[in-house]
Amino acid sequence: MNYNDLEVWKKSMELVTVVYKITKQFPADERYGLIDQMRRAAVSVPSNIAEGHARRTKVDFARFLRMSLGSCTELETQTMIACNLDYVSKSEADQILDQSLLIRKMISKLITTLD
Repeated sequence: MNYNDLEVWKKSMELVTVVYKITKQFPADERYGLIDQMRRAAVSVPSNIAEGHARRTKVDFARFLRMSLGSCTELETQTMIACNLDYVSKSEADQILDQSLLIRKMISKLITTLD
């Protein structure tokens, strides 16, 4: 099985697309602030899943999955900040938060199968 066959990787790729589309509407002065941070956190999730899978050991894969978990929670926090600043609507924030929560649950379950 390849990393891009993993459902959690596919879901995290969808999240990246959502984050990029939503952050396009942010104020221009956030270009190197919140936009950049949210996009980097989102991209980090599938990237760490892929890199960990490529390491070919359960220990390394689990370690990279834990980094993906951290990136999800980082993105969730940044999304709440964006919502507080009225950069995103409540429904847009909920979309990101719901997808991230689902991904975190999937990652956590995958980690338990590796430990």
